[in-house]
Amino acid sequence: MIRIALLGCGLMGAPMSRRLLAAGYPLTVWNRTRAKAEALAQAGATVADTPAAAVAQADLVITMLEHGGVVGEVLFSPDLPGAAQGLRPGTLVVDMSSILPEQAQDHARRLAALGVSALDAPVSGGTLGAEAGTLAIMAGGEAADFERAREVLSVLGRPVHVGPAGSGQLTKLANQMIVGITIGAVAEALLLAEKGGANPAKVREALRGGFAESRILEVHGQRMVEGDFAKRGSLAIQLKDLRNALHTSVGLGFDAPITQHLTDLYAQAAEHGFADLDQSGLFKELQRRQGGTR
Repeated sequence: MIRIALLGCGLMGAPMSRRLLAAGYPLTVWNRTRAKAEALAQAGATVADTPAAAVAQADLVITMLEHGGVVGEVLFSPDLPGAAQGLRPGTLVVDMSSILPEQAQDHARRLAALGVSALDAPVSGGTLGAEAGTLAIMAGGEAADFERAREVLSVLGRPVHVGPAGSGQLTKLANQMIVGITIGAVAEALLLAEKGGANPAKVREALRGGFAESRILEVHGQRMVEGDFAKRGSLAIQLKDLRNALHTSVGLGFDAPITQHLTDLYAQAAEHGFADLDQSGLFKELQRRQGGTR
């Protein structure tokens, strides 16, 4: 049986850990706030004191952390001590965090120097997908390493190998561009309908099944209609991802005007106090711009 270590037991890491445990995998977990890791002990996880200790006996290591800087620290910092100090040659590290493609490529190079393989495999689907095991998993790296990880990743969702190191993160940025832009389109359309006197719930119902149908209209549109902006995915993280997409676009010499405009709107939403809402909370910023609330 593949021995797994998972570093980062937050909103996404915790339900992913539970699915791996339910599938019978031996799992060691670590989290900077130890209480979050301890919460998984009852489900059968072993709790480690440091990243290096967590990965010492692992065949496969999963990281699910906040951003690329944190991933780099957890992997390589001598102070924690980082995972690199405990990794054995031949181990496979699968970073499922959302970070910059250039960071993923750098981490892969540094791990390769230690005899350790790496995949960047960010996900889409939020906490609901993590709980249900239906995450979209976009993997960059060597095809052989992807095949090594496929069995484990399939417990968590639907993995697809999309290219060399960094490609998974590039695909995730494309995903977040589509998600962020579509949330803005759905919010603006529902607010227009409401302004004109139509029932937004019925407008959403009428649009379902036509060319405007999408997972965003289905899930986030429902949240907008109900005024339910409790955080599942974070508006602040959506903003971070859009900024990462713009950063990557500049490096590639690619003009992304639509992403730029939506990034500005999410930034304004954060400035006006909506950063801790679900990303569908962009609706609140667009509503504010119309001068009113329900």
